[in-house]
Formats: sequence, C-alpha cells, structure tokens
Amino acid sequence: MADNQTLNEFYQRFMEEVLCAGDADTSGWTTEDFLTTVMLEYLEEAGEVEDPIICPFRGYGLQLNAYAVSEDFETIDQFVTIFSDSEVPRSVSQNDVDAAIKRAIQLYHKAVNDLYTSFEKDNDTYEFAISIHKNRDKIKKVNICALTNGVVKPIALKDITLGSATISFSLWDIDRLFRCVTSGKMRETIEIDFEEKFGITIPCIENSSSDVYSVYLAIINGEILAALYGEFRDRLLEKNVRSFLQIKGNVNKGIRDTLRDEPEMFLAYNNGISVTAESVDIVRDENGKPSIKKIRDMQIVNGGQTTASIFNAGNDKKLDTDLSKVFVQMKLSVINSMEAMNEIVPRISTFANTQNKIQIADFSANDPFHRRIEDLSRTIWTPARGGMRPRNWFYERARGQYADMLTRETTPKRKREYKETHPLFTKTDLAKYENTWDQLPYQVSEGAQKNFHKFMLRLKDRKGFTPDEVYYQNLIAKAILFRQTEKLVQRQQYGGYRANIVTYTLAFLSHKTAQRIDLERIWKEQELTPALEAEIVSISRLVQQQIVNPPGGANISEWCKKEKCWQTIREMEYSISDELQSELLSVARPTDMVQPVVNSINALTENEQALIDQAAAIPAETWFALARWSKETKNFQPWQRSLIFSVGALIGRGQKPSIKQATQAMNAYNAAIEKGFST
Repeated sequence: MADNQTLNEFYQRFMEEVLCAGDADTSGWTTEDFLTTVMLEYLEEAGEVEDPIICPFRGYGLQLNAYAVSEDFETIDQFVTIFSDSEVPRSVSQNDVDAAIKRAIQLYHKAVNDLYTSFEKDNDTYEFAISIHKNRDKIKKVNICALTNGVVKPIALKDITLGSATISFSLWDIDRLFRCVTSGKMRETIEIDFEEKFGITIPCIENSSSDVYSVYLAIINGEILAALYGEFRDRLLEKNVRSFLQIKGNVNKGIRDTLRDEPEMFLAYNNGISVTAESVDIVRDENGKPSIKKIRDMQIVNGGQTTASIFNAGNDKKLDTDLSKVFVQMKLSVINSMEAMNEIVPRISTFANTQNKIQIADFSANDPFHRRIEDLSRTIWTPARGGMRPRNWFYERARGQYADMLTRETTPKRKREYKETHPLFTKTDLAKYENTWDQLPYQVSEGAQKNFHKFMLRLKDRKGFTPDEVYYQNLIAKAILFRQTEKLVQRQQYGGYRANIVTYTLAFLSHKTAQRIDLERIWKEQELTPALEAEIVSISRLVQQQIVNPPGGANISEWCKKEKCWQTIREMEYSISDELQSELLSVARPTDMVQPVVNSINALTENEQALIDQAAAIPAETWFALARWSKETKNFQPWQRSLIFSVGALIGRGQKPSIKQATQAMNAYNAAIEKGFST
C-alpha cells in the first residue's frame, strides 16, 4: 500500500476489499457485515481485538455485528457497525454514533438477563447471549466499539457502569483506520505520560552512544506495569510477542509462585522486560539525574509472559499479591528513525526471545514459501474445459494487492470480469485449507490469525520444502473443495457455526478417505463430483449435531477449539458411500519391484529390536499400500516412499528391516494412521 496515498485512495481500496469479501462468501450477509469483517481483520492485525466473532443481529432497539470474549470472561468486546453506501468517505453524525452505541448497551443489558431464550441453541447470537448470562458475575469490563467506513468528528465518550461492569466506548472510522495503516506500524501509537497518569517519573540510567538508538535502564513498579497492561492489553505487546503469548506453562507457574510467596524478591529472580519506543521525554533533578516522564510508542518485545502474569496475579484474589512490593527491570531501547525502527525492532524481538524455539519474525509475508506461492499463482492457469474460461487464482501475499489490481479496472464490468477470472485467496485462507485437509479443524476453529501462525509452525518443520506446480494445483483443489463445502453447508440452513461445521466436515472426510480424494481431478474439472458433494452434505449433518451439543453444555465455539472435540467427531461411526469409494485414489499394490536392501542388525538394544519386530509384523501388502497411498495423496517425501516400499519388499521375502529403516517406516506408518490410512 503506497505511503503517500490519500484518504480517498485508501477508502477506494478498502471498499474494494469489502466487496471482494462479499463476492467470496455465500452466507447471505449484507455489505454492513462484510464491512465489519474487513475492518476487524485490520484491527486484529493492529492488536485492538483478538479472535472476533462475526455475529450479525438486529432487533428492535438492539444491534450486534461482532463480539469477542476474554478467556476468563472478565472482558467483553461488542462491535456495532454504521455502514455508509457512498463512493467517497461521508460524514457520520454524532446522533448516528450515539444511536448505534445505545443499541449495543441495550443488547448487553438484555443479554445479562434472558436474551438467550429468544434464540435456538444452534444460533450464533444464542452463544453470545448465553455466555453473557452465565458469566455475568465475572464480567468487569465491556468495550463497545462503533465501526464505520464514514468519517466522524471527535466525540467525548464517558464510561458508564452497568451492574458490576464498567462500560467504555471507542470509535473506529475510516480516517482513524487510514492513519493507523499509513503510520507504517499497522497499529495505533501508545503514548504514556507517567507523571500525568501515575504522579511519578521513573529514574533511569541512560546511554546514548549510538546515532541510531539510545538505551535506558530502569526499574518499574509492578502496580504500574499491571495498570498499563490492564489498559492496553495486547496493544502493549510487540506483534512477535503477542502472537505467541500464552499464560500457561512452567515459566508462568514460577512467576506466579514468586509473586505470591516472595514478591519483594521478584527483581532478583526475574530477567525483566525489554521495551522499544519511538521517543522518550527525560526530566532531570537538581543533580542532573535523569528520569523517564513519557514514552511514545511503548512496545514490550520480551517479557510478555512476565507482564501478563503480574497483571493476572494482581487480579487473582486467591493469590492476594501485593504488587507494590514487586519491581521489574526494564531495558528501554529508543529507535531514532522510522526506517531503523522497521529494521531493528523485529531483530530485537527475535534476539530477545532466543529461548523460544520458534521465531515469529520468520512468519511474515516475505517468507520464501509465500513468495513462491505468489509466483506460481501469477503464472498458472486452470485447464480450459467445456464452456468454462480458464482462471488464474490470485494469491494475495500482502494485504491490498488484490484491491490495487481492481482499481486498475476502469468500469464495473471490467472489475466483475477480473474477479471472475482471478478468484482471490489469502495467506489465512491457505492456512485454513491446509490445516483442514491435514485434519486439524480445532486449530482452524481458533480463528484466522492463530491458525495461520500454527500452520507456519508446521511449515517450519518441513525444512527445505519448496512449493512446486503439483503442490499449487492440489492447493487450489483444496480451495475449491473448501469453498464448495461452504456453499453446501449454507444451503442446509443449520442456523449457525458454519465455519466450524465446514472445517470439521472436511477434516472428517479427509480422515475417512485417508486423504484419497482425487485432488488432480478437482483441479482439472474445477468442481466437485455429485458423489463428493452428496458425501459432504451427509457428513455435515452428523458434524452439526455433534458440534451444537457439546458435553456438559460447554460453550460451542470454545468446544470446537479443543482437540478433544476433534477426537470425538473423528471416532463417529460412518461409512463412505459406494459412489464416492469408486472415485477415490487406488492404493493397490504396484507391480514394479525394487532391488533388495542389504540388512544387518548389530548390537541392538531391547527397544530397537522390539521396533524392528513391530515393523516386520506388519504385512508386506500393507507397506506396499502405504507406499502407494503416500504417492497418490502427496504425503511424505520421495525418499520416505521409497523406504516404505523397500521395507515391504524385505518383509515379503521373509527378511527384517534395519533399525534405521524400521524407525523411519514406523514413523511414517503411525503418521498415516493418524490421517486415516487403513488397509
């Protein structure tokens, strides 16, 4: 996206994204709902919201477009959208904003009481209403945010109290979003004035020996750090940290124990936090000693777990932690230019988090994997068949690429033709297709951003993997499979949870067919067979019944995010129809044979011998079928397929594999069983 674009230019591209979202969806949503979707995608990237759920609802005096709920149910985010059908940003009045916010307040008030009784259990709004009702005593803060593609003059919005909850208000109009995006940070700048906010300044040691950056060492009180996190939450965490922060595990348990038992020792035991900033205001006492008065664009690049744990401990009545006794070391690096900021901050984040196995800095759109997919998408066209024109699927590696292309088409007809010829799919779409096919629907159900990160984690394990033309064609086949399933599920009018039903339906189908659906056929024909569509509808009915009836009356969306949900669905009794069975890829034994592999067993341990015996106990025909299955489904590397076949040949001649062969073969065998392989 160009840095020097105007608000009007940004608006045109933004609205193209909204229209594209509508073109790719069959949910029956309105343009207002797609505006909500796109705007929340931006805000999720900016750290303003986490895992928002689109949930359109309008009633008399009530409105809800989307919501998000914290895991502890202490914080609720409600979003109401004001849509303007205009070719340029138009002014939205304060009356319109006030009316939308009033509808949101009224909705929350009714949800606390008995709004859930107005909906069927399989309705998306039911889950919001029942969650609010059940957890009403836990809710401490409700953030009501108005979204609009118009422009709103500054409005003073004061907090109110409803029951035990504080309700605060915010507004994102197109101008605020434009300024956030074009700032180069894709987030709003946080400015903290410690003197104004807390009545203090923070003594520090300064080092300004570099023209590029300055470093300040300070000690910050736990109460102040907790207050900052309580106000800004994930916005305070640099994106690398935000993407992987989980308040679980032994590290946080140790932090919790220290905070509870020895708060005054925290400074000695903890490594502290590393912070970056755009600038600081330093004040000096009569002796010239410096103190930090203000920090602009404060971002925690290491110590996210420390910060969140201190905040949680301070809010946990059982721990009874005195945060006034807690002090934390803070290293503050002030980067002196935007160019240096963009280069240095990700490095600081990466190097400061070297204890983590995974470096999220690798997960950008510039990853070689995404660049290769982009290259393939620009050159590969689908086969021409019948009266259907070839299509060139457009992979959007970086946000705004597709909208930029559409702005070059000068008429509505040309835009429409471009969309028909160049279907759009994004990074998060790709992750959704792949993780569904690989039977990880509980990860897909966590939301686009989290699922994308987990896909990239898996991708990092496939070192040296480079997508080729076959991989790309299979990927597009999975895209067609996923999108057609969305349409089929929508036609069944289940009432809600379409996204969960779709991913679980296809994951179950992938498992039951052992990934033997003919993706090459889907690529060539650019559509699904009637037998495959009928199977999808049949499975979706079973899946929907399982999803909307979680054990113990659990929250449906949260249940879908658990691996236990997938285990329950995966174990459902179900037989693939004869019609689809006849279309699946064959795993019959190949007729060609390979030369014997020399086998020697020397100085084996008891466990190694047991592994060899385990591999030898599996019939040769099973190994041959596995080799064929892995080739047809594109699972495993060529060397693995060759090894599997070789093990089958050895066993067929009454011999046993080596420990190295047995280890690799059993790893592959167990992985295949997990994906549904059977003989």
